[in-house]
Amino acid sequence: MTEIHNSNVKKTKSKIDINSIIKDDEKYINNMKNRFGIEVQEVNKLPKVIMDFLNYLETIKGKSKNTIEAYKIDLCLLFKYLKVYKGYYIPDNIEFEDIPINDLGEDFVRSIALTDLYAFLSFVEKQRGNGAYARARKVATFKSFFNYLQGKAKIINSNPATELESPKINKRHPIYLTLDESVSLLSSLDNCNCNYLRDYCILTLFLNCGMRLSELCSIKIDKIKGDTLTIIGKGNKERTVYLNDACISAINNYLSKRNDSKATDENKKYLFLSSRNTPINKRTVELLVKKHVKNAGLTNAKYTPHKLRHTAATLMYKHGNVDIRSLQSILGHENISTTQIYTHIDEEILREAANSNPLANIKNE
Repeated sequence: MTEIHNSNVKKTKSKIDINSIIKDDEKYINNMKNRFGIEVQEVNKLPKVIMDFLNYLETIKGKSKNTIEAYKIDLCLLFKYLKVYKGYYIPDNIEFEDIPINDLGEDFVRSIALTDLYAFLSFVEKQRGNGAYARARKVATFKSFFNYLQGKAKIINSNPATELESPKINKRHPIYLTLDESVSLLSSLDNCNCNYLRDYCILTLFLNCGMRLSELCSIKIDKIKGDTLTIIGKGNKERTVYLNDACISAINNYLSKRNDSKATDENKKYLFLSSRNTPINKRTVELLVKKHVKNAGLTNAKYTPHKLRHTAATLMYKHGNVDIRSLQSILGHENISTTQIYTHIDEEILREAANSNPLANIKNE
């Protein structure tokens, strides 16, 4: 309660409007950002150790926004869990997702032990349904975070994540369309639809170039030079994609009919526009891929834009005789081990190999 003195020197009591204060703070932060072009530190939300680590990832390591956001989510979840796990006071009316962690500093970080990290991994598996891949990503986040705290920030002497083991991940063959299914998908599009040329071009680039969803959405027209396309891939790394005749034809056909009269000059720079004349977003592409796959009758598996990337890689490896190193460069993989999942052998080849055994025809009558 706050006492307020009016012009008549009469004392009155008034409740503080917390929501109004929060709105004023947000308005102030936005004003500072607009005036100086500087992101105001989210002191009301994140601990300083997390903010410093995220800044390090961006400025020194050159990580992408998506990667930084993933690290942020993992670390915030860990801090919220440990605040409960270690018995810190949490008001009864606060949900787990709203637990404040801005009060957790260096002493809290120093108190984290290896057993705490394993307890957290058990929690996300049992309570939040995290599979091996999701937990392995969190392990990678924690290793990077605590390595930074020990080696760069010099905040901790002992690294609790040094002996932290990643869950075993069973290798799975990537889901992909066969050559015939890929042709059927492209042939199934309705050429009377107003978005036919755009959607056909999108599917053609996925199936021929094997680019990521985020890479496709961010293509700018001025980055297309003849048969080459320059894109910004994972980790903000620039790479060149070589366009074959099918891709060049699909792009030219789409651009020749694209109606961008209502788009802003900035939006016109992007290759793919939505019906609202804005750069197409990832969700829109996911939905259109799902729609066209369903219309083509390909319902045996869940085909997403990333599965079309798998398809491009598999078709190049199986039918184009592309070696693994070239495929690594085409896909923009940092490690060759990532590319090796595409070297799976066709089931027909395995069947033929089994049947070629000289003992294959010897039967017990």
